[in-house]
Amino acid sequence: MNKNIFKNTAILTVITLAAGILLGIVYEITKDPIQRTREQAKQEAYKVVMKEASEFEEYKEFDEKEAEKALKESGITGCYVNGASVARNKDGEEIGYVISTTSKEGYGGEIQISVGILSDGTVSGIEILSISETAGLGMEADEPEFKRQFKNVITEKFEVKKDNPAGNVDALSGATITTRAVTNAVNAGISYYHNVLAGGNVDGEV
Repeated sequence: MNKNIFKNTAILTVITLAAGILLGIVYEITKDPIQRTREQAKQEAYKVVMKEASEFEEYKEFDEKEAEKALKESGITGCYVNGASVARNKDGEEIGYVISTTSKEGYGGEIQISVGILSDGTVSGIEILSISETAGLGMEADEPEFKRQFKNVITEKFEVKKDNPAGNVDALSGATITTRAVTNAVNAGISYYHNVLAGGNVDGEV
């Protein structure tokens, strides 16, 4: 009996080791292609939100804690900034930024978006990078008609009309939670742009 236990244990150990090695090999093989695919999707989203740009360069001075403080000072909760890229025209001149933000308050989980903001503060557009909302309801946030509300607008803050009749965002039918989540994510990008990227800082000093 002891011999059988030892034999079975040895077999299971070998199988486990082999499976681990195979998984490691598969990961190494697929890691770079997956990363390239994600980067390509991100670049395509950047181009959608800022058509005037010819290239996008990662904003290397991005600081997570600085972004967190900027959002806190603006009273924005339930969101965080993932990073930013400098947008340049064909002559290499800086024309704005594309900021990636995430709302943690979507109905189906986190919603990640890209927000384009031109140098004059105009929100040039948004694009959904990741969303898992209800089909036919919250998923409508990824439709052009909804996203168009955030295109070519100068504002310090977007507001859902259900929360403020003077607001500038029509809520999706049956998906107010999703609407608020996307709107807050856009506002997170606006806050980060004005408080950090546009020359200000989170203490409001110049």
